[in-house]
Amino acid sequence: MAQKTTLWRCLHCDLLNFEQFQICQACYNEPASYDEETVQLPGKIEPTSTKLQGRTVYHQDLPPYRAGYAQPTLSLTMTSRAESKYDGNDEQKTRHDSKWDTIFNREYFIRSEMNDCEQYLYDNMKQRIMFLDGGMGTTIQKFKFNEEDFRGDRFKEHAKPLKGDNDLLVLTRPDAIRQIHIDYLLAGSDIIETNTFNATSISQSDYDTQEHVKEINIEAARLAKEACDVVMQREKEQGLPLRRRFVAGAIGPTNKTLSISPSVEDPGYRDITWDEVVNAYCEQIHALMEGGVDILMIETIFDTLNAKAAIYAVLSVFEQRNVRLPVFISGTIVDQSGRTLSGQTTEAFYAAIRHIRPFAVGLNCALGAKDMLSFLKRLANTAECFVLAYPNAGLPNEMGEYDQPPNEFALEVSCFAKERLINLVGGCCGTSTPYIKALSEVMANYQPRMIPKYEQTRDRVMKLCGLECLTVTKELGFVNVGERCNIAGSARFRKLIKNNDFTEAVAVALKQVESGAQIIDINMDDGLVDGVKAMKKFVQLISAEPEIAKIPFMIDSSKFDIVKVGLQCFQGKCLVNSISLKVGEAEFIKHAKEILKYGAGVVVMAFDEKGQAATRAEKIRICSRAYNILCDPKYGVNFPPQDIIFDPNILTICTGMAEHNQYGIDFIQATKDIRRLCPYSHISGGLSNLSFAFRGVNKLRGAMHSVFLYYAIQNGMDFGIVDAGGIPLYDDLESDLREMCIDAVLNRDPENIVERLLTKCELIKAEKETPGAAKKVDEWRTQSVEQRLAHALIKGIDKFVDQDVEEARQKKDKYPLVLNIIEGPLMDGMNIVGDRFGSGKMFLPQVIKSARVMKKAVKYLLPFLEADKEAANKLNTGPVEEDRLKCVVLATVKGDVHDIGKNIVGVVLGCNNFRVVDLGVMCECNTILEAAIKERADIVGLSGLITPSLDEMVFVASEMEKREEFHSIPLLIGGATTSKKHAAVKISPAYPSGFCMRVLDASRAVTVCQALVSEDKEQREEFIDEIEEEYEEIRDEYFGNEQDKVFIEYKEAKANKYVIDDFKSESSLKTYQAPIPKIGCGVKNIKYFQSYPLKELIPFIDWNPFFQVFQLRGTYPNRNYPKLFKDPNVGQTAKETFDDAQKMLAEWIKNKTVEARGVVGFFKCNSNDEDDIELYDDNNKLIGKLHGLRQQQQQQTGSSADQTFTCLSDFVAPKNKHGVHDYIGLFAVSAGFGITELCKDLKENKTDDYSALLAQALADRLGEAFAEKLHFDVRREYWGYEPVESQALAMSATDLHKIKYRGIRPAPGYPSQPDPTEQQTIWRLLDIDNNVRIQLTENYAMDPAASVSGMYIHHKDSKYFQLGEITKEQVVSYHQRKTGAKNGENVEQTQKWLKSYLSYRA
Repeated sequence: MAQKTTLWRCLHCDLLNFEQFQICQACYNEPASYDEETVQLPGKIEPTSTKLQGRTVYHQDLPPYRAGYAQPTLSLTMTSRAESKYDGNDEQKTRHDSKWDTIFNREYFIRSEMNDCEQYLYDNMKQRIMFLDGGMGTTIQKFKFNEEDFRGDRFKEHAKPLKGDNDLLVLTRPDAIRQIHIDYLLAGSDIIETNTFNATSISQSDYDTQEHVKEINIEAARLAKEACDVVMQREKEQGLPLRRRFVAGAIGPTNKTLSISPSVEDPGYRDITWDEVVNAYCEQIHALMEGGVDILMIETIFDTLNAKAAIYAVLSVFEQRNVRLPVFISGTIVDQSGRTLSGQTTEAFYAAIRHIRPFAVGLNCALGAKDMLSFLKRLANTAECFVLAYPNAGLPNEMGEYDQPPNEFALEVSCFAKERLINLVGGCCGTSTPYIKALSEVMANYQPRMIPKYEQTRDRVMKLCGLECLTVTKELGFVNVGERCNIAGSARFRKLIKNNDFTEAVAVALKQVESGAQIIDINMDDGLVDGVKAMKKFVQLISAEPEIAKIPFMIDSSKFDIVKVGLQCFQGKCLVNSISLKVGEAEFIKHAKEILKYGAGVVVMAFDEKGQAATRAEKIRICSRAYNILCDPKYGVNFPPQDIIFDPNILTICTGMAEHNQYGIDFIQATKDIRRLCPYSHISGGLSNLSFAFRGVNKLRGAMHSVFLYYAIQNGMDFGIVDAGGIPLYDDLESDLREMCIDAVLNRDPENIVERLLTKCELIKAEKETPGAAKKVDEWRTQSVEQRLAHALIKGIDKFVDQDVEEARQKKDKYPLVLNIIEGPLMDGMNIVGDRFGSGKMFLPQVIKSARVMKKAVKYLLPFLEADKEAANKLNTGPVEEDRLKCVVLATVKGDVHDIGKNIVGVVLGCNNFRVVDLGVMCECNTILEAAIKERADIVGLSGLITPSLDEMVFVASEMEKREEFHSIPLLIGGATTSKKHAAVKISPAYPSGFCMRVLDASRAVTVCQALVSEDKEQREEFIDEIEEEYEEIRDEYFGNEQDKVFIEYKEAKANKYVIDDFKSESSLKTYQAPIPKIGCGVKNIKYFQSYPLKELIPFIDWNPFFQVFQLRGTYPNRNYPKLFKDPNVGQTAKETFDDAQKMLAEWIKNKTVEARGVVGFFKCNSNDEDDIELYDDNNKLIGKLHGLRQQQQQQTGSSADQTFTCLSDFVAPKNKHGVHDYIGLFAVSAGFGITELCKDLKENKTDDYSALLAQALADRLGEAFAEKLHFDVRREYWGYEPVESQALAMSATDLHKIKYRGIRPAPGYPSQPDPTEQQTIWRLLDIDNNVRIQLTENYAMDPAASVSGMYIHHKDSKYFQLGEITKEQVVSYHQRKTGAKNGENVEQTQKWLKSYLSYRA
């Protein structure tokens, strides 16, 4: 019969106990706290635990609870005053306890208490799309401030130039900054940003103004707030509805990066520390808040580690000031890879910054709206908060300017709103007030993005990241944490770190990733190792390895200072392993809060003040207590429960001590209880501890680990520190070994299990095989001769080709004629090569090596082929002829000596069953046409590198048009200066009766040529029609755009020229002192270089163009040298090609095969009023002129008065009454002497096209390196305007190639001065023909090809620019200045050299 009894409800877990046990018998909390409750029980009570409507009731007659023993259960029913959501299902992993429901059930990014600003923004962003401002820098540029504006009165005597320090304008030109803010607000902005993008001590140190950072930020905030007040007051007076305006404190990324080494040679090096960045941000944030900003905006994030430092600073300042503002965060996706500059995906970026609970997150800069759309979608699909976007005004043009008009910009951005992706929108680079006004008008028709409805089961999910995101869901399954980068767990890794062998240590990490580790555990705790230093170096090194850094890291240490330094080196969201209650509750809370500021998840060890949890009850008690402290708001930590991993201690079993046998099953059972009692948390453990008693017997240990994981994972263990790839599958275990391990793990045979395992150990040791199998012969050499030939061709192995083709020749029954071998197995192999190249399975250097094998085979067979022909003629059966292969005639056009690309195309076509006739370089038009007729060409291909070659191609096309026999022959063009647009607009119209097409590179050449000679007429014509339609569209667009182009008069362009501050006035010119060349000026001080040491050029080689020659293009993040070698597709081939180049270079240096020569000279000069640079001798007598061309095309936005029009002469001091001179340098270098003869020998005598192409590419790189080295020496030594003390000798080649130095090195024939005839002046003054013997061809190409020439301009404000199109007015003026002709006589000659730059049809 029913009975009444008093039960005790646990206030921790809401479950019932029959007694006031010291430890709650349901949740194991100690000390327990109870609430009394009287209930009626049905029937007689047995000595069991009972479930009453989902609550476990422990019977009073049970003996006192003893840890480690399971309790029997009996199901009953009862009614009680409180309902529990736990349904008693033992398979349920998450218990929705009412207490945790209340704590966790709110939108992730919304604080429990919002301030007035937050509430307004929250309400409005849900109702409408709000507006940011546009580009501050863009708008400032329109003012055309000079150095005096930036200095003002206050900084008049400042030691460094200040022009460009836009942030300083809040102190020197506050009127302008205030007006910019007001204009944006009137255009529609709800939120304006302070002019503080670079207002940190780090960025301001470039101008030596770091001591003014606090004042700049305070004043910037004050100006912006003042502008808001002005506009809101004005609207109030006009009777307009109240519309509040807010100020966001702009916090830029600084000009330093914490994730990327500035040195290619040392990927672990950083030129700034975490603490320096955090301190700089703290200073800025304090000042912004003191100035009164409403919002903090961390923006333009290209390196998420910098952003994490900013977030750390923000949270620290919030703590210190005891106030919190809404935080907006905006990242920058740099290109179509969808990643930040430091390599993170959009999702990974959000996961890494999510811990600050941003009010809004978004993207800005780098991309226009069209290119940003797909990445914004990904962010909007991920973010729980509001989403913002402020793209650039399209992509910059060739001049680095933004010319997308406001209406078009607004229309593109409206796509964000159409798809309901945004709540807040604005503009970045290139945008100004008209853009914001256009946005506000367009966006009025759209609704804002809806914040995803909060769902605990979806949003309370752990998200970790490296460069990529790892979302820990049930579907992901068990997460492998690689254990081999742990000093305490790996003897090999410990030895590597102690020996300072970090290169091999990095390889250990990579192997873990390749073996399947999803997280890498890193531990540097050792008494003989500086843990802080080792952790920092190692994490920075592996952060630079994309294949490793793509996954999250687990920073593992018992020393919290080591933990912190690890977190400070990685941009992803890490895990910390570990913290525990053994340090006491106060210290535990302190550590947890600090970890939360870094955004990391945490592993909590089951330790407390009493020691390590060994039993099931102790594990549950300690973990539940830790969970309460971390997640219950009353403790003030508020750690996200999904970011907590409990490690309940996997302890060693089967040690011979009976009490240890229970450790395995205790862990497994405790795992289930912890997952139930601590919602959303995770369970991990160090697996190697389990089998430590059997170290050395890896087979047994692996089996024990496999069995343990099998049961632990079923009960809720979802993380494990394991040797990734070293654990056998449960089902693959030998049945007897598996059963034995099950008995051990589940403690099913406590009496005998140790002896059974020891016996198994002896058997395993006895079964070990002895190493030392004989090395097998290469398997491919045992195959048939046909298979061997195919293998040799595919692999590029020429070692056995002679003997293999001879073996094939002896098979007269199968190959009666030598031609049968060429057409049979050799062409079969080459067809495979062609197919693989076309599908991207082989790469250009491999194809060229294949061609080398083919040529060697054919060369061997040639005498026998001739013998077959003679025998056939004697029998009067006619000559043996090859089936006619489709023929392609290739030529580098007249006046051009560059042929690397053409040669590659020839090799690739030859590998794909085409007969290639290569006419070489500098080919006259008639030579090309006669060869095409003689060879019965199916296709003609023209190549060229220099600009005049484009006109020569037009001429060849027009000559083909005149002769009807050519109209059926397609004309293909290629080369660095060619373009699809030029082919469509200039060349194709010259050959209307035929077909003309530009081919990008060798990889496209095969498919194009195959399509053009296809036997399928319909398919061939369809291909031609498609290209011609495309070219017609290009022509229509081009000539349509021509009508939109605006050119100002030449006179007006000169009036609005680019003016350097030093040359602005006679007074500034009077004090101007140009650096005097140290080696002297004039023809008597010209310096010549004969047989320049190639070895000195090696550090200056830019290898990236070398790989581009061979079309070895990596994908992000392995695009460029040396990371290209790590690319999964082309890396191995790139490394092999590079190694071949190194061997060749070493041979050249040793044998002096190739010679480098050069010359440099300096001359007095001044610019004149006619855009020319006049050169003088020592007596100031005019000895030559370098004629200049000036920009004339007006930008689409703004007036000509807002734009400067540049000419090279602008960078040289003008003629003046004070007699102040400037100086200019002229030079020419070549590394091509001997290369023509070498390549001819390699191709004709050694049939080695690969080495010939390699030699050309290498010589080309050496020529460019010579130019770079000479410029380096000019700056430091020969001219000396950038001496050693101001220019680090350790400057990397990468820095030099990125032009990170003072001055420019323009050359005639290139975009700043596209007239190649200007080289004549350089050749005459330096007497190059007689002393260096670099020759100019009739089209002004340099011979030999690997040559570079140009001029040196020293001024710090000089810059590279593109001329763009110019009008006939200027062309006539230029022609008259050069030739002395009057009234434009014979201007056609000048127009010929400038044809691509004319704004009119000549």
